[in-house]
Amino acid sequence: MSPLLPFHFHLIELLVIVAAGVAHRIVVTSSRQRRQAFFSLLALVVVTMWPVGDLASSVSLTVATVQRLVIMLFVAPMLLLATPTTVLSKLTRPRPVDFVVRILAHPGVAIVLVTILGTATLVAPVVDWGARSAIGRDFVLLVVLSAGFLLWVPALAVMPGAKRLSPAARAGYVFGSALVVTSLSFVWIFSQHPLYPALHGQYALLHMTPLFDQQLAGFVAKIGCYVPMWAIAFTIFFNAEDQGVSVEESPLHWADVERQLLRIDRQRARALRRHQPE
Repeated sequence: MSPLLPFHFHLIELLVIVAAGVAHRIVVTSSRQRRQAFFSLLALVVVTMWPVGDLASSVSLTVATVQRLVIMLFVAPMLLLATPTTVLSKLTRPRPVDFVVRILAHPGVAIVLVTILGTATLVAPVVDWGARSAIGRDFVLLVVLSAGFLLWVPALAVMPGAKRLSPAARAGYVFGSALVVTSLSFVWIFSQHPLYPALHGQYALLHMTPLFDQQLAGFVAKIGCYVPMWAIAFTIFFNAEDQGVSVEESPLHWADVERQLLRIDRQRARALRRHQPE
């Protein structure tokens, strides 16, 4: 064990992840969704606990990039798919929550927020905060996971009552998202000096200079994002054709109908209250 990377158990984070897995197993009965949740939470444990999590937070931008790719491209979508529609319907049923989710699920809003959040968590002061503070580290990880959820809600079309895209639009959204969410990678590749002073020990632990680690992170971000997301985009498009589904038509599910009826009832109730005499 290197003195540059002392062992940390991260008990609180581990307990939160285990509690989430136990709660999911209690609520969900589908064996497929249980497996999805198990493997996504297992991946989350691997990339957030020692040593990977500690390397990502305080040593290597390349490892941090891999950590973020795993969280955003695997953990977040798998957790969304592992959550039954009935559970999502209950969670998003309150009017304020339904209002916020409907806005955030719009592909344009989602991609703008994902870009802002992703860029904000990679600016030097935030990375330095995460390297020096356990609270900062956990906050950054939480924001990255939230950005992953935002990224995949329009693509997976799982939120009841949210805007549902056609297969062609979903494929285009995923394809375009890969170009946007790696906005800082060009800065890392072409920068002539290290940008993150709090990251240290790259050479002692990984046998690479800080500048090379930063440039490598840029290439990892591009390839690690483009390859899986473009593969998913083509899969969405061609699977729809293979199943005989029109790639230009947006599907409608019963959960969407229920949510729309609920919104109509709320609008009528609000109109009646507005016209009632004082």
